[in-house]
Amino acid sequence: MSIDSFIRKNRFFLAPIAGFTDSPFRRIARKHGAGPVISELISSEAVIRRKEKTLKMIRFHEEERPIGIQLFGRSPQVMGEAAAIVSEYSPDFIDINLGCPSRKVSKGGMGAGGALLLDPERVFRIVESVVKNTERPVSAKIRRGWDNSKKIYPQVIRALHQGGISFITVHGRTVAQKYSGFADWSIIKEIKELAEVPVIGNGDIISYNDAVKKLKESGCDAVMIGRAALGNPWIFAGYKPTVQEIIEQIKEHLEMMIDFYGEKGIVLMRKHLVKYIHGIKNASKVRQKLVVSDSKEDIFGILNMMLK
Repeated sequence: MSIDSFIRKNRFFLAPIAGFTDSPFRRIARKHGAGPVISELISSEAVIRRKEKTLKMIRFHEEERPIGIQLFGRSPQVMGEAAAIVSEYSPDFIDINLGCPSRKVSKGGMGAGGALLLDPERVFRIVESVVKNTERPVSAKIRRGWDNSKKIYPQVIRALHQGGISFITVHGRTVAQKYSGFADWSIIKEIKELAEVPVIGNGDIISYNDAVKKLKESGCDAVMIGRAALGNPWIFAGYKPTVQEIIEQIKEHLEMMIDFYGEKGIVLMRKHLVKYIHGIKNASKVRQKLVVSDSKEDIFGILNMMLK
């Protein structure tokens, strides 16, 4: 499947979110109308060491397609080697993280993720290395800059083009903003006009109608929905579920988490439970019970009580 064809087919991507967009959630998002989905960010260093926990993050189900596997790292050589290994799993594309604002990843400007925006030459070498080591299309997810002190995205976009990038996702915040303030869609529009490849806009999309509006106003080829999809995978279709439908989806999600992770899936599901029930009448009364329950039966029982 070509980049153009899967972007045209569905213009609403699911954003990669660490700790949330694992295989179970990606499958749920796809079921509710999401277009391409992307894995949680994965360390290139861990990939080349073939750590079992990391390799499990790469694996996916066919119903998740089209899917991209997102890598982060600072070494062009290691990123290339990791891309070759990831390619063995046959994702639809490989995504390079150039925007993560976490201190653990960016290391105050000296690490990977968003820190690489400060070094366009290294960006070029990383993209070039990844492209040379895979037959899959290669994309990059960037932020509009490191901070507001300097306009650096023209150099970054040039480096991406020179490296052979297939498409670019732009989050409208700077790395320094992390998740505070607002995403600047006027700059996303500028980058779209500057880029020679498809551009996906990302940041502050809160509803289906908002996604449609931002897609039209920015001129982007697609938009990417992140935090607003947590607990609300229906956002991709613009559908408002009933309480019963929400409860049924939670149950299915929990079953999938247990199937994928074993009993550990119950604990990992807790952060999703809070997102799903937010906004349901009297949810505050059962939230604490849900997040301390350690069996599927107990959780199902609490959920059933919410329907009465």
